[in-house]
Amino acid sequence: MTTEFTYLFLSALLLTMAWIPHIVGQIMTRGLLTQDDYTNLREQSDFPAWVRRANRAHVNLVEQFGAFAALVLMAHALGVTSETMVMAAAVFFWARVAHFVVFLAGVGILMARTLIFTVAWLAILVFAWGLWQGAS
Repeated sequence: MTTEFTYLFLSALLLTMAWIPHIVGQIMTRGLLTQDDYTNLREQSDFPAWVRRANRAHVNLVEQFGAFAALVLMAHALGVTSETMVMAAAVFFWARVAHFVVFLAGVGILMARTLIFTVAWLAILVFAWGLWQGAS
């Protein structure tokens, strides 16, 4: 498995597990789902802040994961790789781990969440640039 695929795999695992804190918090707040919960969506405003943040952290990862996955798969299909792309894949994954932790914890110092998100976004752009250059 290439390094880029390893980081895609790890990112997919992170995405697969990221919903768990929200669900645990939901059960802690409201208990197990009832029949009514399956037909009528309820507001989340009564959830503790960390539960709402856990949900947003998961959704935020979903929003970035698709672009990262598509680029890694395209690079693999085209046989394009570089040290810069490998580094960008690693930066993306570790930035997303840090983003999830900082988001869930509610850290607001120095706009850490926004800065870390931006690092992950820039890693996607660097990866895309490497793919563009290698495929041209």
